[in-house]
Amino acid sequence: MIDIKVKTINQLNTLELYDLLQLRSEVFVVEQDCVYQDLDGKDQKALHIIGFKNNKVVAYTRVFKPGDYFKNASIGRVVVSLNEREHKYGYDIMKASIQAIKTNFNETTIKISAQVYLKRFYNNLEFYEVGEEYLEDGIPHIGMLKT
Repeated sequence: MIDIKVKTINQLNTLELYDLLQLRSEVFVVEQDCVYQDLDGKDQKALHIIGFKNNKVVAYTRVFKPGDYFKNASIGRVVVSLNEREHKYGYDIMKASIQAIKTNFNETTIKISAQVYLKRFYNNLEFYEVGEEYLEDGIPHIGMLKT
């Protein structure tokens, strides 16, 4: 079981910010061997959905209101620590993210840019493919929409 908190960037304390950036770097840069600019200037507009286990950040997403990233509300930087994936925390953090969009932005239509290998995971959360596959930072992605 993880404890999930929803915070703006100004509500994050220094340790939480460090931990979530470390998790993002650990997975998206090191594990996926992808050199890209994670600190993209969008964290300031996002709501940060953080999953804690024993006071350690083990799961994370960031969500945006319509127009701040895509035309629709969106979820990005979906990440679960490698040694915690067996617990299916990805579902917990995504469900909390979907709820945060509903609660904070009164939206139910959500767009994501998903890594292709995770299509089935997102299908299980009622996201469906839209458009063609494309490369983002050298990794195959596809747009997906939940309505």
